[in-house]
Amino acid sequence: MEKEECIKSASEEISKEFITLINAQDLDSLKQLQNLILGRLQDSNAVLSHFNEYSEHCFAEVSADFSRNTRLLKSMKSDLDYIFQKLRSMKAKIISTYPDALPDNTTIQALDQRPDLEMPQ
Repeated sequence: MEKEECIKSASEEISKEFITLINAQDLDSLKQLQNLILGRLQDSNAVLSHFNEYSEHCFAEVSADFSRNTRLLKSMKSDLDYIFQKLRSMKAKIISTYPDALPDNTTIQALDQRPDLEMPQ
């Protein structure tokens, strides 16, 4: 029993010493700063939650348009691939039948002085 009382009195003494080391005004200012930071974090959390809800709503509105437009673009690409394939085969038939009908690459380069938009400058 005496050992427990000794430990209790020692811990009380240490507690009193710690209390004398800490300034009450500093503790109050720390509490105020923590409350201020807590308020700002809660406000930020509320703003972010609202933004997430708004973004989710906007995405739900436009996702159908995105998927429809994606399908349309894929369809257009396949149509254009087919058209260009037919054009290449027609050009090959014309060249085989009439070799002088279409200009060769050197003549095309001399006639076409437009900048190549696919090449980075």
